[in-house]
Amino acid sequence: MQVSKLRMNSSGENAAFSNLRLRMVDSQLRARGIGDERVLDAMLRVQRHEFAPERYRDQAYEDHPLPIGEGQTISQPYIVARMLEAVALSPSDRVLEVGTGSGYVTALLAELTAKVFSVERHAALADAARELLVRLGYANVRVLVGDGSRGFAEGAPYDVIVVSAAAAEVPRALLQQLADGGRMIIPVGPADSQQLQLIRMENGQPRTVLHELCRFVPLVSG
Repeated sequence: MQVSKLRMNSSGENAAFSNLRLRMVDSQLRARGIGDERVLDAMLRVQRHEFAPERYRDQAYEDHPLPIGEGQTISQPYIVARMLEAVALSPSDRVLEVGTGSGYVTALLAELTAKVFSVERHAALADAARELLVRLGYANVRVLVGDGSRGFAEGAPYDVIVVSAAAAEVPRALLQQLADGGRMIIPVGPADSQQLQLIRMENGQPRTVLHELCRFVPLVSG
C-alpha cells in the first residue's frame, strides 16, 4: 500500500510517517544508546520526511543518509542524534551550524536551543531550507550563504557549534568563535573515513574527546 494513501493523524500528518518516526526513535536511537530525552523528543517532533526530496520520502525514517542534491545529504538519524547528544544542548544556547543542507538538523537545533545561525555554501539549498523552516514556523533560525569553515563571526561567541561536513583539520575560525565553556562537534579526517571529535573550550584552550567513526561529505573552504 502506498504511504500517501494511508490515513492522516489528528495533526494532519500521514499516520504512516508518524509511526515510522516513532519506530526510528525506538529502534535506531534509544535501542542504540541515545539517552538524552530532549534530543529524542525533538526527533519525535521534527518530521524528517518534510526535509527529504519527494522521491526519497518513503525512506525518510530508514537508517541511512538521503541525497538532497548538490552532492549533499541528510545525515543518518543515529549520527545526528549522537552529535546532538554529545554537545549537551541547553535551551538558552546560541548555536552555529555549519552545513544547513536540507534544514533538518537546523530544525532540531531550533527545537532545542534559543538561537541558531546556520551557514550553507550552496545558495539553492540555503534558499530551500530557509523557505521550509519559515513554513514550519521556526522563528529562531537565521540561514546564511557562505563558507562554513569561516563560521559567522557576527553571531559569535557560540555556546555550541555543530559541523555537518568533514574537515581535514578543525578550522581555526570555528575555534575562535566558540565561547569559553562551549562545545563543538565535528567530523575530522580524510574523505573515506572520519571520526567525530567533541571539542570543549576550557579557559581558552580546546580539549578534544574522540567519538564514533563516521563518513560525511567534505567541508569545502575558500
